[in-house]
Amino acid sequence: MSKKNLDGVRIVVTGAARGIGLATAKELHARGATVVLGDLDAGQAKAAAATVGPRASGHAVDVADHDSFARFLAAARADGDLDGLVNNAGIMPIGRFVEQDPAAYRKAVEVNLLGCLHGMHLVLPGMLARGRGHVVNVASTAGKAPIPGGMAYCATKAAVVALTETARVEHAGTGVEFTCVMPNFTNTELIAGTSATKLIPVVEPEDVARAIADTFVHPRKDVFVPRIVGPILRTQPLLGRGIRDLVNRRLGAYDAFLSVDPAARASYDDRITAPKEASR
Repeated sequence: MSKKNLDGVRIVVTGAARGIGLATAKELHARGATVVLGDLDAGQAKAAAATVGPRASGHAVDVADHDSFARFLAAARADGDLDGLVNNAGIMPIGRFVEQDPAAYRKAVEVNLLGCLHGMHLVLPGMLARGRGHVVNVASTAGKAPIPGGMAYCATKAAVVALTETARVEHAGTGVEFTCVMPNFTNTELIAGTSATKLIPVVEPEDVARAIADTFVHPRKDVFVPRIVGPILRTQPLLGRGIRDLVNRRLGAYDAFLSVDPAARASYDDRITAPKEASR
C-alpha cells in the first residue's frame, strides 16, 4: 500500500465522535479505508460518521463494558473482517489526587485501560486466525513521564504503553502489528483549562490522526506526536531524577495539571463525571 492508499482496509476507531478519534476516522477514510466509528452515544457516533464520508458508519459502544464492546465489534464486522482497531477512547481527570473523588480515578482505569484490554481481547482471535491485523493504542506522553495532578491519567497511560509492548512480544511472528501512539498536549477538550509545556508545541488532532494513519501503512512500534518528544523522553531517564525534575519544572510540565482554570474546564469535567466516558 502507498502512503495515501488504504483501499479495502476496514478499521474501527473508538472515542470517534470528536477530537483525535474523529480526526483519525476522517484521515483513514480520506486514504481509502472503510471506517467504523464508536462512541458512547449512538446518535453522536452516527452524526460523526456522516461527516466522515460514504464508507463510514457509527455505532454506540461503552468501551469499559466488555459486552458492549463485543456488540459494537459484531456490528462493525457485519460487512467484513476487521483489519485494524484504534483504541482511542479516554478520559483525563486532573487535579490533586487526595482531593479527587474515587469514582473519577476508577472511571479513568475502566475507560483508559480496560477499554484497550477489552478491545484487544475481542479483535485478536480473528486477527490471529487470519495471520494479519493491526492494533493501535492511543496512550500519551504522560505514560512516559510524571505529571503532578495527573496521577490516575499517567498511571493508566503508562499501563497502555506496557500492555501494547507486551502484546507485541507475546504475538511476535503472528502477522499482527501493535503500535503505541503517544501524543503530547493536543488541542482537544481534554486539555481545556490547562497550561501547555514551554518549548514543545501543542499539536492538533489532525497531526495525531496523520501519525496513526501512517502507521497502518508503515507499521511502527512507538509513535510520538510531535516527534521531538520521543528523544526527550528517552533521554530524561539518563539524566537522573534531580535534573529531570528541574528541567520539567522550568518547562512548566509540573504545573500543567495543577494550575488549571476551573471555568474553562467545567464543561469537560461535567462530561467525564457523567455516568459514562467521554472521547479524547
